[in-house]
Amino acid sequence: MSLESFLALLAIASVGAFTPGPNNALVASSGATFGLRRTLPHVLGIGIVFPLMIFLVGFFLGGLFQASTLLRESLRWIGAAILLWIAWKIATSGGMSRADGEQRPFTLLEAAAFQWINPKGWALAVAVTSQFIQPEAPFASALTLGAVFVIMGLGSATT
Repeated sequence: MSLESFLALLAIASVGAFTPGPNNALVASSGATFGLRRTLPHVLGIGIVFPLMIFLVGFFLGGLFQASTLLRESLRWIGAAILLWIAWKIATSGGMSRADGEQRPFTLLEAAAFQWINPKGWALAVAVTSQFIQPEAPFASALTLGAVFVIMGLGSATT
């Protein structure tokens, strides 16, 4: 990956990680409610599993997203619609609670599982992999994407 492409990747990753979305809203709410220490499993679920998702999508589907504009654009619009619906549901929900009604933060596994249904995450994964996966080096470029998103994801989720 050229230096110019890497700098563009860093810019897109920082914007994607630090702009509002379900992960940032949920982790900010958890941090404000439960504190950083109790929110760390949620932070790690985001910071480790989302980059893993980027890697897997890039390595296995990056070429397909580069080749099919219709697929790429369809997924982006569907993701945007789902993101708006989830934002509404989060805004009107009472928060997570146990069976006894006591609120609790996400566990690492819950945060990890959420990455696979997060529409902003999928939209970002499709956009980034369609632009930065190099067909001649899919493993290396997917690994680079994943590493960048580990750094950005952990930085975003902890701030």
